[in-house]
Amino acid sequence: MSAHYTERFLASYADATPEIQRAIDCRVALLLSNLRHPSLRAKEYDKTRNIWQARVTANWRLYFQIVGETYYLLDVIPHPK
Repeated sequence: MSAHYTERFLASYADATPEIQRAIDCRVALLLSNLRHPSLRAKEYDKTRNIWQARVTANWRLYFQIVGETYYLLDVIPHPK
């Protein structure tokens, strides 16, 4: 699997703290190796638009799409509680 980083994702990543950036990097690596890794808690977020959600930390979520062998990383934001 490979990753494609959208401009929106990159902007959100740049705005995150260094601690959150390290957590994002770790989770993206896990995502690329195993979508079903338990710490990701990956799930389909919006089936009609093929958007998935994965856990970065207790308070941050990663949104992505799966197209063929590519993960399109859409955004990473604080969890909307």
